[in-house]
Amino acid sequence: MFGLGRAAQGAPADEGGRDPWKGRLAFGAVVLVGVYFAGQLIVTLHTLWLLVFGAILAAVVLRALADPIVRWFNLPDPAAVLLSLLIVISILAGVLTLFGAQIAEQIAALVAVLPQGWDRVQSWIQAQPYAAQLLDQLKSLGGQTGQALQVAQKFAMGFASGATTLVLVMVAGVFLAIEPAKSREGLLSLAPKTHRPRLREVLNSCGRALKGWLKAQLFSMVLVGVLTGTGLALIGVPSAVGLGLLTGVAQFVPIVGPIVSTIPAVLVGATQGWETALMTLGLYVAVSQLESNFITPMVQKNVANLPVVLGIFAVVGIGTLFGPLGVLFATPLALVLHTVITMIYRQDILGDEEATAPGQT
Repeated sequence: MFGLGRAAQGAPADEGGRDPWKGRLAFGAVVLVGVYFAGQLIVTLHTLWLLVFGAILAAVVLRALADPIVRWFNLPDPAAVLLSLLIVISILAGVLTLFGAQIAEQIAALVAVLPQGWDRVQSWIQAQPYAAQLLDQLKSLGGQTGQALQVAQKFAMGFASGATTLVLVMVAGVFLAIEPAKSREGLLSLAPKTHRPRLREVLNSCGRALKGWLKAQLFSMVLVGVLTGTGLALIGVPSAVGLGLLTGVAQFVPIVGPIVSTIPAVLVGATQGWETALMTLGLYVAVSQLESNFITPMVQKNVANLPVVLGIFAVVGIGTLFGPLGVLFATPLALVLHTVITMIYRQDILGDEEATAPGQT
C-alpha cells in the first residue's frame, strides 16, 4: 500500500537472507510499546515523581546555601550541606519562637471570622432585588464549600502521613545535595557516552535555572507577604499577620496563589464593612500590580525566568494531570522542561543559534 509493498519487495535482503523491513517494523513496535508503558508508569507513579522533584528542589536550596560556605570556609561538601540544613532549621525555629504564638492566634482568629464574612456577603446580596439568582448560586457554592471542608478534615487527619512524607523528601534532598555530581553522573550513565557531555551541560543548566528561580521566588514571597500584612494592618483588617503569611506562602504558586489568597482577605474585610472589603481588594490589586511590574522584574533581572504564558499553561495543565501537588510544582517543573526543550530541541535539532535557555551560561 502507498508503494510500501514495492519498496519492501525491492529491498535487498541481508547476508542471512532476512528481510530488513521486518527488523525495522519489529524495532518500531518495541519502541511504541516502550513509550506506552513509560507513559503509563509516569502517570501511575506521578506522586512519586513529583516527590522526587521536590527532593531535587530541596537539594537545590541546600546547595545554594552550601556553595558559599564551601568557598568561604573551605569545608567539605557533607559538612557544608549539614551546616546549611542547620541554618534553615534555625531560621524556622527562630521565626516560630518569636512569632509562633502570634501567628497561631491570628490563624485561629482567621478561621473563626471567615464564616462571618461569608454570611455578610450573602446578606448584602440578599438585600439586592436583582441578585436572587446569584444568591442561589452562592448557596450552591456554600454547599460545595461544606464538601470542601469535609475534604479538608480528611486532609487534616492525614497530616501525620504528609509530615512523614515531607521528612523523607527532605532527607532525600540532603543526600542529593551532599553528592550532586554523583547523582548526576549516575543518571547520565543511562545515556550513550557520545551524548553525555551535552546532557551534562543540560542538567547543569537546569540546576542553575532552578537555583535562580528559587532565590527570586523566596525574595518575592517575603516582600509580598510583608507588604500585604502591613497594608491590612493599616486598613484595620483582623488577622493581618495570618493573612500576610498566607499571601506570602501562596506567592510560591504564581497566578493561582495570589488569586486564591485574595478571597479570604476580602471576606475578613467584609466583617468590618464594605468600605474595608473594597480597600482590601484594592490593596491586593495594588500589591499584585507592584509584584508583576516591579518586584518580579527586579528580582528576576539576572536569573532564570519563565514566560508568563508558559507559566499559566503549566499551572493549568500540570495541575489537571497531577492534582494539587502538580499545581505546587508546576512552575519549577515547567522551567526545567523549558530549559531541556530549548537546549535539546531548538538548539541541537533545529539549530537555532539565537535560542537561549534559562540557566545557560
